[in-house]
Amino acid sequence: MNWNIYLSGEIHTDWREQIEQGARAANLPVTFFAPVTDHEASDDCGVTILGGEENKFWHDHKGAQLNAIRTRTLMEKADIVVVRFGEKYKQWNAAFDAGFAAALGKPMIVMHGDAHQHALKEVDAAALAVTQTPEQVVAILRYVIEAKLA
Repeated sequence: MNWNIYLSGEIHTDWREQIEQGARAANLPVTFFAPVTDHEASDDCGVTILGGEENKFWHDHKGAQLNAIRTRTLMEKADIVVVRFGEKYKQWNAAFDAGFAAALGKPMIVMHGDAHQHALKEVDAAALAVTQTPEQVVAILRYVIEAKLA
């Protein structure tokens, strides 16, 4: 079986690449999906495709709706959803994705540092695993997929 893994969350570090490289090195049968990680493209897709907006709310709303087509479709196809909360910015989109994954009944792995432990306690409670590093995520994927410990 090939497993579909959706990688949601912060876009300012290379955590996705680290997980993908680790999964390749472990020869895991996985396909990774993610939201659009080009921040400018993600923000401006709605007005670029559908036309400009004077009001910033509608500018953002158009983009959010187009991005939701991708996010919802790929998350629904996912066997596992990994949600990363970064250190630098508030990750409202990641929190929303975590809630959406929970509502879909998707097994969820959450990744964040100790600084966010209290703020994310409800998200952590909905997750089946809470990690701090991409290496831990890869180890979980290996165990779940191949029933092997590193």
